[in-house]
Amino acid sequence: MPNIKSAEKRMRSDAKKRVHNLDCISELKTLDKKLRTLTGEPAKAQEVGHLLSSRYDKAVSRGIIPRGRADRKKSRIAAFLSKIKK
Repeated sequence: MPNIKSAEKRMRSDAKKRVHNLDCISELKTLDKKLRTLTGEPAKAQEVGHLLSSRYDKAVSRGIIPRGRADRKKSRIAAFLSKIKK
């Protein structure tokens, strides 16, 4: 346990941030799974794919995930959408 009052506060705020970050990551995973189930509906998949890409950008801007991971995931989303469109 921390001895300094500011360190105690830092621990509390870090715990809150961790919960929020895990929620955001969980949401990204849920949207990704939802996108993968929409193989028969290209229009709906396109909508979910656009939403998922924007959520990845938002997560990067907030520092939740690294830029490279988001770029890789967005690239795979685009490839998936172009595959089911054909």
